[in-house]
Amino acid sequence: MGDYADVISGVDYLIAQGYVDRDRVGAMGWSEGGYISAFITCSSDRFKAVSVGAGISDWMTYYANTDITPFTRQYLQATPWDDPAIYAKTSPITYIAKAKTPTLIQQGSADRRVPVADSFELRQALEDKGVPVKMVLYDGFGHPIDKPKQQRAVMEENENWFDHYIWGDPLAPSLTPIVKPSKP
Repeated sequence: MGDYADVISGVDYLIAQGYVDRDRVGAMGWSEGGYISAFITCSSDRFKAVSVGAGISDWMTYYANTDITPFTRQYLQATPWDDPAIYAKTSPITYIAKAKTPTLIQQGSADRRVPVADSFELRQALEDKGVPVKMVLYDGFGHPIDKPKQQRAVMEENENWFDHYIWGDPLAPSLTPIVKPSKP
């Protein structure tokens, strides 16, 4: 949550200085940046579009599925069974009720560092809330997307997403999100 607060304070500063148009702000990141982007999606309505790349959405899901479980115990100083409160407090999914921002989720299908289950969980929650969301899995890739052709595909997905939600361009047909009506 501290990283999220740092990003928000930086955005506020840039808006106050007149460097950024408050009506055209987007956020994107991969890995730790994806985690921060997931927090932005679940905690703020000030961004017009977000892209979450291989980001943690739920620390408990992460803990149970990552290839570096000891890191999580060290970072949060507990297991989810010993301190479920710290896992909830630091998980973007906890704040899903506030989500409104159109979100693109991207990840390698074979990612063992940040489990694909985190992306599916975030996607499902956003769909249930009626928030525009699109999820793209890059078949056979792990945590990094490390081949030029797929790196280009990642950037093209981001470009199309932000062009639509920030600048009003038509969405490419492959990027049309699934929007379900929100439940009352």
